[in-house]
Amino acid sequence: MINHIVFLCLIGLLLFSQGSDAFQSTPKNGLLERAADSNQQRSTSLNSSNNNNNKMEDSGSAVEEYKNAATQILSNFMEKPSDNGVSVPNPIDSIDFDAPKFPKVDLDTLAQALDYELYNKEWFVTGNVNPIYFSEDFEFQDPDVKLSGIEDYARGVYKLFDQETARAEIISTVRNDAMPNTITCTWRLSGKVSIGPGLTIKPYICYTDFTVDEETGLIVQQEDRFDIPGYDILLSATLGQLFPPLIGTLLAAPAPPVEPRQPRMPSIKRALPSIGENPIAKWIGSFAKQ
Repeated sequence: MINHIVFLCLIGLLLFSQGSDAFQSTPKNGLLERAADSNQQRSTSLNSSNNNNNKMEDSGSAVEEYKNAATQILSNFMEKPSDNGVSVPNPIDSIDFDAPKFPKVDLDTLAQALDYELYNKEWFVTGNVNPIYFSEDFEFQDPDVKLSGIEDYARGVYKLFDQETARAEIISTVRNDAMPNTITCTWRLSGKVSIGPGLTIKPYICYTDFTVDEETGLIVQQEDRFDIPGYDILLSATLGQLFPPLIGTLLAAPAPPVEPRQPRMPSIKRALPSIGENPIAKWIGSFAKQ
């Protein structure tokens, strides 16, 4: 029954919001932020004098805004944690978000490290991030939402995606020569999202652009792009479930399966502390790089 309600709401909103990619008139919680809030149980204050900013401040850290009306409606159907007194362990709680940061390396090396980590952890859907790669000023955005902070991102995706079925299969993670200081990860999203009884995602390809700070070598921004339009994703998850023949005819066909591979973690060799202008120290250091 709730799937039909979601579907009817989406159809009305899609008709209303087509032609306007940004729906930002009022600050409200988005899918990821609503998920993060339900996990962290943090107090949120909204200063009415800052309405013109079109932002929400959550304990002074997260900044969230909607980019379309359909996402706003979908967030209302986000599954809430059951209040039956049973404590369910949250794996995100075990992540050390204050861990020392990854040493600055070249983009190719960082891309290889991220490829290995993402392939094995699939943190785009599990939330099992490795915070050592991310700046304290990290920001995330996709065609639907925008938020700040790697912890909020991790908690949000963990809550948003069904952990038994969702997959983020990594195809490649490489330096993007078309964009400065950028690493692009190409991956296939599939499974379910935790909305109502669970909406099935038609597999599609995502492109994640990591912007790397030139001074620190840490990721300061993540932006996700999709190979199909937003209305196709939403209609495939609603109308496509009721009338499967629409997928592949009026709607795009599912993305093909991803071939398995074996990424390797790069060998990271730190520079010797004594290496500087001293020619002897440089000569000794040259052996450490071999």
